[in-house]
Amino acid sequence: METIVAASRNVHKIQEIGAVTSRFGLKIISRDEAGIPPFEVEEDGETFEENSMIKAKAILDYCGKPTIADDSGLMVEYLSGAPGVYSARFAGNDCNDKRNNEKLLELLSDIPYKERRAKFVSVITLLFPDGRKLVARGECEGHIIEHEEGSNGFGYDPLFVPDGYGSTFAMLAPEVKNTISHRAKALEHLAQLLKDNGFLEKQS
Repeated sequence: METIVAASRNVHKIQEIGAVTSRFGLKIISRDEAGIPPFEVEEDGETFEENSMIKAKAILDYCGKPTIADDSGLMVEYLSGAPGVYSARFAGNDCNDKRNNEKLLELLSDIPYKERRAKFVSVITLLFPDGRKLVARGECEGHIIEHEEGSNGFGYDPLFVPDGYGSTFAMLAPEVKNTISHRAKALEHLAQLLKDNGFLEKQS
C-alpha cells in the first residue's frame, strides 16, 4: 500500500481523507508520523487551489513522498467572495471564531436574507513525486443568517444555512452535515479523480 503524507495535523480531517484514499490502496499518515518538523507554510495564494497546492508542495519538497493538502473557507456573494482564503483570519491575526462571525454579521447588517448568498468551498490537492497532480473541489451553497444558531460545528457553521435545509450547519447532526458539506463533495470528487487516473477501488 502506497503511503501519502498529509500536510494537515487535524486528526479528524486526516481520517476523513483517509477513508477515501484507503479505498484505492493509499494509506495516509500525518506529517508528524512522517517525521516532518513543525515548520509553518506561508499560505499566500489568492485562491483555495493555490493555497492547497502551496501546502502540498511544501511537504512534498521536504519528504519526497506523495502529499495531500486541503484548503477551505467561506465565500459570501454580497462581499465579492470574502472572506475567502482569509476565512480563518478574517477579523485579524489574533482572531477567533467569535470575532470572525461578529465581523461577518457587521458587514452584512441590514442586508436582506435573499442577498446573503454564500458558499463553503473545499479544495484538496494530491501531489506525487513524479509530477502527477489531482485537484478536487467541493462546494456547498446556502445563506448567512442574522445571528448564530446551533452548538455543533465550528467557524462559520452557526451562521450558514445550506440550501434545502432550515437549519444551520451547527444545528445539523454530524452524519447529515458530513454527507452534504463542501469537504464531503471534494472527497467525492477526489474519489472520482483517483478512478479516472487508474487507481483501482477495492471491492467491499
